[in-house]
Amino acid sequence: MRKQQGYKRLTEPMIRENGALRVATWEEALQKAAEGFAKAQKQGPQSFGVFSCSKASNEMNFAAQKFTRQIMGTNNIDSCNRT
Repeated sequence: MRKQQGYKRLTEPMIRENGALRVATWEEALQKAAEGFAKAQKQGPQSFGVFSCSKASNEMNFAAQKFTRQIMGTNNIDSCNRT
């Protein structure tokens, strides 16, 4: 297998502050993500959507659609099954 040069795997969560990424704790990163979801919910159901993958497991796609419909309150989900 050929090794890609110039790419490094992220080993810690990162958040963007003032246009730059910085290392964060998992708690901080999850809190930031939760704040983003809450902001999208306040803007209405058309402000949020999910693209899932047809190659993901049935369980993963089920969890994605359940989260999108029940938690975010929108039917904007596409699992790309037609590709």
